[in-house]
Amino acid sequence: MRRTRVIPALLLHKGGLVKSVKFKDYKYVGDPINAVKIFNEKEVDEIALIDIDAGRENRAPDIKKITEVASEAFMPMAYGGGITTIEQIKEIYYNGIEKVILNKAAVQNPALITEAARLFGSQSVMASIDVKKHFLKGARVYIENGNTNTGFGPVEFAKKMEAAGAGEILLNSIDRDGTYAGYDTGLIKQVAEAVHIPVIAIGGASGIEDFRLAVQQGASAVAAGSMFVFQRPHRAVLITYPSQEELKKEVYSQI
Repeated sequence: MRRTRVIPALLLHKGGLVKSVKFKDYKYVGDPINAVKIFNEKEVDEIALIDIDAGRENRAPDIKKITEVASEAFMPMAYGGGITTIEQIKEIYYNGIEKVILNKAAVQNPALITEAARLFGSQSVMASIDVKKHFLKGARVYIENGNTNTGFGPVEFAKKMEAAGAGEILLNSIDRDGTYAGYDTGLIKQVAEAVHIPVIAIGGASGIEDFRLAVQQGASAVAAGSMFVFQRPHRAVLITYPSQEELKKEVYSQI
């Protein structure tokens, strides 16, 4: 039996938490601190907090907000959004975050990943790869909330991030984000087989069985958003997380 990290991904937008569908159609789901307190009670493995405005607006990370949220968390936290310098990364770590998530900066300045990994260890640096598929052009990596095509293929870029020093890859399917259609297991398999660092699958989870399928295709961990903040079918806000007994029965014991 292998234990797999199951990570809620929380999106910060204008100070509150939102959830998207295909990186659009944001719905407000509450205050980040309240959400973290609930996840504390549910004993989650780790939380990813991503400011979806910062990179697009070329704005630095909101250290005050990051500190407020991190100070309430009993579990390890990763933060992404607007990170462009080593000084920002140092300040983020100093204020209680264990890992940084680099997306736009990973494309524009991969040397930042190399320097952060050298100073703080590769285990504390995560490269975020957002992927959208095209009928003719195939899958491509996007930045700026899915608005800018980098021209990189996901496998090519994942190898580039590993070479730069990233310790993990957060692999997101834009097409499946918030759809409950299940993870893109084909994409997970391609990327996981191409690199030697952990791949965290995100985008499309609808139930615990999706976690198992992702891990069977090579994911080292799984993350989800809608599944943990909405009650279906009407997307009523309800912060939830599977029990350790459920995860052990449906995931850990079957991989």
